[in-house]
Formats: sequence, structure tokens, C-alpha cells
Amino acid sequence: MTLAVVGTDTGVGKTVVTAGLVAHLRHSGRDARAIKPAQTGFPADDDAGYVQRICGDDSAATRLRTFGEPLAPAVAARRSGDELAFDSLLEDIQHELENASVGVIEGAGGVRVPLSTDPQREIIDLVAALEFPTLIVSRPGLGTLNHTTLTVEALRARDVPVVGVVLNRYPSQPRSVAERTNPAELERLCACPVRTLPEVSSEDPESVRELGTRVVELCVEAGVLSARR
Repeated sequence: MTLAVVGTDTGVGKTVVTAGLVAHLRHSGRDARAIKPAQTGFPADDDAGYVQRICGDDSAATRLRTFGEPLAPAVAARRSGDELAFDSLLEDIQHELENASVGVIEGAGGVRVPLSTDPQREIIDLVAALEFPTLIVSRPGLGTLNHTTLTVEALRARDVPVVGVVLNRYPSQPRSVAERTNPAELERLCACPVRTLPEVSSEDPESVRELGTRVVELCVEAGVLSARR
């Protein structure tokens, strides 16, 4: 089984959600592994390294391409004089998936972020080519209706199955009308499950793994993960 985790934007918490999902699955006895196709801002930013730390195991995640500038992968590749080939990236992802029973592919930024230089492709092209069910990570507050519905619309236009939406860092006491109404409104607009995830200490493995429990529950309800160990 393989799942893609994408965001409505950068900084919405895709990596924490990915780490929680992988950590929960591994704690439950499943051979889960996160794959970051292209990491920019490396080594200061290292999403795979974060998943490894949370899981306490270097085999829990891998990164396939790295670039130093914190930019979209295709932009960072061009500026560094490197070629980021789409077909080669797909092949490497498929190879990595052979070594795990559950694979979690983490995107970069939003789905329209430029990914490859040869040919020019975006994150959404990668997800569509892989044909994996996709989980969307979004913000809880004002503006998320637009960002999230556009993301769902873009994925469905490419026949990508949308598992659901998680509103990350959802406050225990919603501070605004937008935060209080967004979960139900998104379910109505997107016609898919929407769940809220609390803000947790991102460096506490147990808290992140507990966050992953909620994500796994959503995936089981959607039929993309089995409930058994």
C-alpha cells in the first residue's frame, strides 16, 4: 500500500503528519517508510531526517534528491546547474517502494509546485503518475477553504483519489468563527472526510506518533489502509 501526503502550501505540517503516520504504522508492526522525492534547503531542512528521528530508525525514511536553496525543486535544480529528470525520479521511487510494505510519499509545498526540469513537471504530475491515494494537509484558519478546495479540485481533475483532508494544528479552543466552521464547511465543499489534528510538540516522538493514530484512522475509514496489524 502506498499513500501520498500533499499540502495546500508550504509550512502546513506535511512532514509532521508524515512522521506521525509512519511512526504509528511502524509501532504497530508494519514496515512503513517515508520517501521524500526532492528535498530543498538541505541540509538545514531535512524532512526525511526528521522522520528518522521521530521513528528512531534511519530506515524509516529516505530522500532521493537534495538541493541547497529553499526553493521549489525545479527552481533549485536549475539554479544549481543540475537536471532533475522526472522519469528517473519515478523509477527511483518505485525502487524504494520495493523495500517497504507501506510507502508514504511526501510532496513539497503545494501540488502546483514545479518539481522537475526534464521535462517540466509539478508535484501533481508525480502524484498522478504514481496513481496513489492522496491525503491533503491544510491549515485550520481563514483562507483554508479556498486553498483546500482548489487542491481537491486539481487532484480530482487528474483522477487522483483523495483520501481526505486533515486540518493540522487545530486549536483546542478555536479562536475564530472560521476555525469553528471550516471542518464542516470543507466536508460539504470537498465531499470527502475532514479531520482536525491538534498542535503537538514536534520533537516529542510519542506525541507525533499519537497524531499519526488519527491519520491512520482516517485512512482505514477511507479504505486505503487495513485495520489489522
